[in-house]
Amino acid sequence: MKDNYDLVVIGGGPGGYEAAIRAGQLGMSVACIEKRVYKGEPALGGTCLNVGCIPSKALLDTSHRYEATKDELDEHGISTGDVGINVEKMIERKEGIVKQLTGGVAALLKGNGVDWLQGWGTLVDGKGDDKKVKFVALEDDAESTITAKNVILASGSVPIDIPVAKVDHEHIVDSTGALDFTETPKRLGVIGAGVIGLELGSVWRRLGAEVVVYEALPEFLAAADKDIAKEARKMFKKQGLDIRVDTKVTNAEVKDGQVVVTSENKGEASDESFDKLIVCVGRRAYSEKLLGEDSGVTLTERGLIDVDDQCKTNLDGVYAIGDLVRGPMLAHKAMEEGMMAVERIHGEKAQVNYDTIINIIYTHPEIAWVGLTEKEAADAGYEVKTGSFNLAANGRALAQSEAQGSIKVVADAKTDRLLGMHAIFAGAGDIVHQGMIAMEFVSSIEDLQLMTFAHPTVSEAVHEAALSADGRAIHAIQRKKRK
Repeated sequence: MKDNYDLVVIGGGPGGYEAAIRAGQLGMSVACIEKRVYKGEPALGGTCLNVGCIPSKALLDTSHRYEATKDELDEHGISTGDVGINVEKMIERKEGIVKQLTGGVAALLKGNGVDWLQGWGTLVDGKGDDKKVKFVALEDDAESTITAKNVILASGSVPIDIPVAKVDHEHIVDSTGALDFTETPKRLGVIGAGVIGLELGSVWRRLGAEVVVYEALPEFLAAADKDIAKEARKMFKKQGLDIRVDTKVTNAEVKDGQVVVTSENKGEASDESFDKLIVCVGRRAYSEKLLGEDSGVTLTERGLIDVDDQCKTNLDGVYAIGDLVRGPMLAHKAMEEGMMAVERIHGEKAQVNYDTIINIIYTHPEIAWVGLTEKEAADAGYEVKTGSFNLAANGRALAQSEAQGSIKVVADAKTDRLLGMHAIFAGAGDIVHQGMIAMEFVSSIEDLQLMTFAHPTVSEAVHEAALSADGRAIHAIQRKKRK
């Protein structure tokens, strides 16, 4: 560890470590401070790699393979006999993936000349040319002061606690605890029908749990396009997820080894018992020990760090990214912000296009979208036209037994410009990137119509949806006037 750096990054999650690597590539002297300890060892990668995006996807994959093997292979003529699930081995596989990736990040930092400082970082003073950062080592709590020309704050977020369901890490758990169940609960309650609740609820439902998901809001997946959300609700119900919207949990307590949940819907209260309860009502910025009293950094009314479009705070040379600032709490958003901040420090004119940030829910089928929903486009004053296509008419999807779902495009009827793409089907998260790329290059619906999509591919659904916007879909009967 040195006393002075060109850049100190506080936080070793996706946004922080990518910023540190990019700065190293640009020839800066860089330190990345990370205090996380996972399974007794210092760990890089933040929530995403350790207890979020990656481990949850590992469990989603295993649980989907189990359910598909048990319920779907017979129609292919494949006999499997009795199929079982070893939960401990599933968790072991998940841990192996986490270890491989976090170890890889450590190697990348080292390979790019970045000093990984294991401990707490606090911006004591962000004013002036030399920013002062207090570092407290994990190993021995030794304190030291580091100076830096630039600082990037990237400490991420933590689960929100609610007083009516206090996490005890045994019966009532947060999203982290739900990744480490040693056996499948018979009955599982989930508070929150957002991304995390739907994904974790899906994992344990596939493995045999009876799952009830409580959602306080009256609308299911309010951020998604209403047509996609409606279709998703039907699919989840068919799968066995009991999703109860407009239902508020008013109390949860452990009695005789069971979690008794009291909920209220339209003025009527009811009690239900569960083996486990997952609380996943959102996340909040994690800024504990991040800012000293005299740091000089301005916060918003919501407690986020106030930044401009380039993630610069009110202080020259001090940036904040990811879950600490405005916008969606997504790893890829943090990554791009980190890269932008570093390149701005280096004198480049980098920018993040917040209009093309993709949202994905990794259930099966996946739900994904980019850009404006039909309602958002109308509310923004656009004359809207839409096109959609059902995967039931897609040959590749049928051949793969993945023909449930649909895709929808939203466009400006006056200019033909693509404004949004929304999908629900297996692999939707990958396909929607085509919409992101098209929007980044300000493409029109006609541009998508004129492209040659390989046959047979699921991507052909994008082509058909674009054609549908003008009443020209080939593999669908439309009542629109054809052009």
